Amino acid sequence: MDLEFILRRDRWVVASGLALILALSWAYLLGEAGTPMGERDMADMPEMNATPWSPAYAGLMFLMWWIMMAAMMLPSAAPVLLLAASLNRRAQPGRAPYGATGFFGAGYLFAWAVFSLAAVGAQAWLAQSGFLSAMMQLSSRPLAGGLLIAAGIWQLTPLKRACLDRCRSPVRFLTERRRPGGFGALLMGIEHGTFCLGCCWLLMALLFVGGVMSLAWVAGLAVYVLGEKLLPAGHRVAQWTGAVLLLAGVAVIAGWV
Repeated sequence: MDLEFILRRDRWVVASGLALILALSWAYLLGEAGTPMGERDMADMPEMNATPWSPAYAGLMFLMWWIMMAAMMLPSAAPVLLLAASLNRRAQPGRAPYGATGFFGAGYLFAWAVFSLAAVGAQAWLAQSGFLSAMMQLSSRPLAGGLLIAAGIWQLTPLKRACLDRCRSPVRFLTERRRPGGFGALLMGIEHGTFCLGCCWLLMALLFVGGVMSLAWVAGLAVYVLGEKLLPAGHRVAQWTGAVLLLAGVAVIAGWV
């Protein structure tokens, strides 16, 4: 069978799998956004600044964050997953690349699971301290402004640029860091996910500024991350955004907005 035909088929299979995961993730988020925190969640939710969180509620929040990270980050990771599948097929023409690609994707999502765990910890602390509204939005101007300023500074750092370089140019990473087998693909996925995490973690933390349960804010950040990684001027976009975030942080702290 013609190799180019097989590669096209592989791309369709991997793209279809990604599309299914994204559809399920966004369907979950749309369902959760039906009420301020979902009727079920509000019924189970502890008092914002009094009752300690239960393990069940913390687990529910972790699941929500992880699904949200998958919905927001997988679109920008789609090119590297498709490229990984193509390279796997070319390296072993007689072997289907789906397993290794799946392990790579699982590793990528594992990195964002670590972030989700940290986000739940931050959410719990903010809620217990009385700094979080029912929409999971910061009610403290100094905290919201400080987070905006921190995100703006991060956008301008060399480390941000280095991580963004890895996300924007995955060919070098996939060829230089290639490891054999499913476990090797899992480690590669974790490594690439860590670079992506380094690129976007403070942008994702801005969900606390706009409201974690605000679907418009979630979608807006997802579109921005996609543009930062795929647009030719992605590095400039990151720098411009850093300047805007710095100004926005000062404006929030000063009470101008």
